[in-house]
Amino acid sequence: MDQFLAFGIVGLSTAAIYAVIGSGLVLTYVTTGVFNFAHGAAGMLAAFTYWQLSAGWGWPVPVALAVVLLVLAPAFGLLVERVLLRPVQHLGEAERMVMMVALLSGLIAAARWVWDPNVARPLPTFFADRTPLHWGSVTITWHQVLTMAVAVAVAAGLWALLNRTRTGAEMRATVDDRALAGLTGADPVRANRVAWVLGTQLAAVGGILIAPAVALDAQQLSLLIVSAYTAAIFGRLRSLPLTFLGAVVVGCMESYLTGYLPQNAYLPGLRLAAPALLLFVALLLFPHRRLRGRDRRLAPVPLPSMRGALLFAASVVVVGVVLATVLQGKDLITLGPLLPLGLVALSYVPLTGYAGQISLCQLSMAGIGAVVWAHLGRDGQPWALVVAVLVAALAGALVALPALRLSGVYLALGTAAFTVVLDRWLFTLPSFTVFGVRISLFDQGSLEVSGPSLFGLRLDGDRELMVFSAVCLALVSLGVAVLRRGRFGRRLIALRDSEAAYATLGGNLLVARVAVFALAAGIAGFGGALYGMQLRTITADQFNLVAGLPIFLIAVIGGLGCVGNGLFAGTAYVGPNILLGLASWTQNVVAILPALAGMGLGHSPDGIVPRLRRDWEPAARDRIVLPALLCALALAWLLRVLDVVDGWVLLVGALVVASALRAYAAARRGSPAEPDIPVEWWGVRRPWRAEDGEVLARGIARG
Repeated sequence: MDQFLAFGIVGLSTAAIYAVIGSGLVLTYVTTGVFNFAHGAAGMLAAFTYWQLSAGWGWPVPVALAVVLLVLAPAFGLLVERVLLRPVQHLGEAERMVMMVALLSGLIAAARWVWDPNVARPLPTFFADRTPLHWGSVTITWHQVLTMAVAVAVAAGLWALLNRTRTGAEMRATVDDRALAGLTGADPVRANRVAWVLGTQLAAVGGILIAPAVALDAQQLSLLIVSAYTAAIFGRLRSLPLTFLGAVVVGCMESYLTGYLPQNAYLPGLRLAAPALLLFVALLLFPHRRLRGRDRRLAPVPLPSMRGALLFAASVVVVGVVLATVLQGKDLITLGPLLPLGLVALSYVPLTGYAGQISLCQLSMAGIGAVVWAHLGRDGQPWALVVAVLVAALAGALVALPALRLSGVYLALGTAAFTVVLDRWLFTLPSFTVFGVRISLFDQGSLEVSGPSLFGLRLDGDRELMVFSAVCLALVSLGVAVLRRGRFGRRLIALRDSEAAYATLGGNLLVARVAVFALAAGIAGFGGALYGMQLRTITADQFNLVAGLPIFLIAVIGGLGCVGNGLFAGTAYVGPNILLGLASWTQNVVAILPALAGMGLGHSPDGIVPRLRRDWEPAARDRIVLPALLCALALAWLLRVLDVVDGWVLLVGALVVASALRAYAAARRGSPAEPDIPVEWWGVRRPWRAEDGEVLARGIARG
């Protein structure tokens, strides 16, 4: 009984921290309509900053706390609201969610850049020098007492703020209808600003309180938010009392699993994955109201022509051949994953671009494909590659079945929870037997992966695998283009536009969602198998949630409705790694680039690939410029193959020549005549200009 009480006290103190963090998450969502995926990362950054001030620089603890909680945390909240969210407030829910995912990824990368993850940073508990309290044989530290007292104070303060003050009413009214709230005298901008300041402060409090109990690790601290996610879902993202109840359930569950879970090789990961499992179950069982502040901004999905799709597929193969022939040594190994990861990114096109289904587990599906190929394709059997695709597709279908009733943020949370379960538990399991069949994943270590055998040839070299990956990406890209042009593609777009209308008109939601999840997972599994071939050795950490976030971000930035997104995403994600050979410090720059690009999504919400297509279309249609460009690139490639120039000269020269020819093509084409737009449509059908005001004033004066 004493042991049970001791674990209960530990669970309640942990629950108090989850309650503080979860309440900040609910506060932000209730008042702004934005689900802050970076909430835990903000707490992580506050914990590191507190350590730097108190332990690193020797500041007094009260001063360090005051600076972090009263100065830096509010400033960070204001910065996020002003710089990141206000410019995308008019966009849809998905774009705002991507912004938060980008912030999460960026804060983790920035923390690893500033604080070396290989250096231990112990953080002492509060009042560690005081004698603990004793309740029978149970010992209660003053840090635990402080934690629970803070949770109670936060609960009382937030309830009073939201229900007994004008500011709270203003904050709640803003998310339901910003325009109507403004007409009643409320200030939506001020309400959002207050919410982000308070939410960031609560995340900072939770991060500082929990940091002494865990290692100061950027990824671990940021993903502790999964437990707070679970607590917030208990409260259905709007009820603070239910959020605190959920925090108690999660905290006590973790504590009692630590104390009473049987000791064997299969269960340690279960304790780490338990909050994610509980989150997934809570998402499925609890009823969910309409998402707060949900608005839909549906961009048209371009219809690729068959001629364009065939030309693009041929271009992908050419890119693979060029890379295989011009790259050497470390550069060939560094850029090897470019095309396989492009396949993983391409899986988002039918899933999210066509069907509107948000998933954060595509890299985990790639991990499943890589594992199946590693075990079954050791001798290069082509059928093993087919099995890897089918097993990944089956896993995608299994995810889709329970997630059928989820959408938007809830679906993103569900797929993220599935990924965390794989990361922390299933991928760490040793070999086991089910119905007489031996199942082996990563075997608690790494797996050796070899290339395939096709037509009697063993494709095991880096160059052969590069060309093989290019052919695979070209074929799958062509297949996705055919899908878009076919009946199933049109059904998926109808599903994205309105699930209710799709079902009303006779569409089967279950079949459509399961089919598109399975298709996307199969494509990702295919890419994962090719990725493993390029790496030669794979581990579970290469397919975790944090590793998959940059790929998701770049896929969104590229344009989820574009077939060319696979090649773009692979190039944008892997291409900057070539800088690693110049200087070691560029590793941190490369790690943070996807997050910075994701934060700039508001400037190009439709994607970069459509913009690139528009910019280069004059050159592609010009009968003089296009042959000249192809000849120049072929000449540059030949000079590199003959070792006349090095890789950097080839890259810079090709970019300069291509840009010059594009500018020449644009000049030859000339600027199109601007259509005559009635004055009442100025600022709507064309951008508002500075001189328009003067023109209108003169017209009114003459009238």
